[in-house]
Amino acid sequence: MTAGPRPALSWSDVRGMRAGVWGLGVEGRASLRKLAALGTEAVLVDDRPSGPGPDGQPVLATAEGGLAALARCEVVIKSPGISRYRPEVAELAARGIPVAGGLGLWLAEADRSRVACITGTKGKSSTTAIAGHLLRRWGYPRVVGGNIGQPPWAPALDTGARYWVIETSSYQATDLAWSPAVVAVTSLHPDHLDWHGDVATYYRDKLSACTQPGADLTVANGDSAEVAERAALLGPRVQWVRAADDPGADWMAPLGLLGAHGRRNALIARACLEALGVPEASDDAALARAAAGFVPLAHRLQVIGEAGGVTFVDDSLSTNVLPTLAALDAFPGRRVALIAGGHDRGIDYAPLAAGLAARDMPTLVLAVPDSGPRIQAAIEAAEPAKVDVVACADLDAAVARGFGWARPDGVVLLSPAAPSFGAFRDYADRGEAFARAMERLSSL
Repeated sequence: MTAGPRPALSWSDVRGMRAGVWGLGVEGRASLRKLAALGTEAVLVDDRPSGPGPDGQPVLATAEGGLAALARCEVVIKSPGISRYRPEVAELAARGIPVAGGLGLWLAEADRSRVACITGTKGKSSTTAIAGHLLRRWGYPRVVGGNIGQPPWAPALDTGARYWVIETSSYQATDLAWSPAVVAVTSLHPDHLDWHGDVATYYRDKLSACTQPGADLTVANGDSAEVAERAALLGPRVQWVRAADDPGADWMAPLGLLGAHGRRNALIARACLEALGVPEASDDAALARAAAGFVPLAHRLQVIGEAGGVTFVDDSLSTNVLPTLAALDAFPGRRVALIAGGHDRGIDYAPLAAGLAARDMPTLVLAVPDSGPRIQAAIEAAEPAKVDVVACADLDAAVARGFGWARPDGVVLLSPAAPSFGAFRDYADRGEAFARAMERLSSL
């Protein structure tokens, strides 16, 4: 598959143009505010409008006049959820209308020597948060944004930041015509295939942030075979970071991270800050002082409590196999009741079954709808068949069954390897339901 061109426009270039804003999520609304600050009015289009725009402007449905309205614009600023492979994008491009993303417009005129873009299938949010926390503790004006926090072009963020740490999704990477000085790749695993079309395209798009004009250094996960196999796509210079690097260093202990992947994320964050020229990033004592007070991101391998000697861990954000296997690795020597399943995207669960079979300690898998039956089938088909799996009707039933099995000293781990769509509003809603189920058990 071939994406449409990445326009090398900046926000300043958009001033005075007839602009269309396509998609009114977080980024779309930030783009509207930016255009207003530039004195530029916009046509608003959304695939499924839920009402008028922020200031009461009409919002056209894409299929009901919206595309025609965009075709009359001089530039279209799309939200990340609008796939660059959609035929409507190709139609606009064929008319000579640039279809840009807000992050690409911002990066085109940013001081890219002060920017680190953090990408990866999983781990990018935690790595971004760690880097941002360290910079804050050292007193540097910084913005932590992109896929986490505010879009960096939001007018409220024009505050003279010295460093920018930007979590960059595969969707956003396809909008970049420029690379910053530093890009990090935390992991690779098949994901978002409905947006990108196939695995090869997803990997190529994800890694494209490493190789646009201006690219210099990519800090890459050296433990990932998927990343290593694509070294040629990582740009002019690569620094490999592995979880076992610098084994004597304990500066990251105050971060409170679990597992080898948590340690690797911290090391990648440090490497990015070193590459940006932050002197404290090379000083273990300064790192240890700054690491204090870090609050791990919610629903990302978060210990939420204990009941009857059983530890409950919310990893609701794990929506595919890779992070779920990493979550299991965080509990060596402990019995784990794993709650897995959710919205079924058709991903292959054989690697999950293989990883479970390789565990040294007993593991019980509690398979919940909708993908639960496929997870159960993959586990039962694995050789050797050493992992017990039980079908559960819902999350509450899985938590109760897991608690009974894990007593007196095991772990109940919600790490679903699937999104939450359908049964819950989002991953946070699912995590909160998990916490409520734990609290009910605590009161018994």
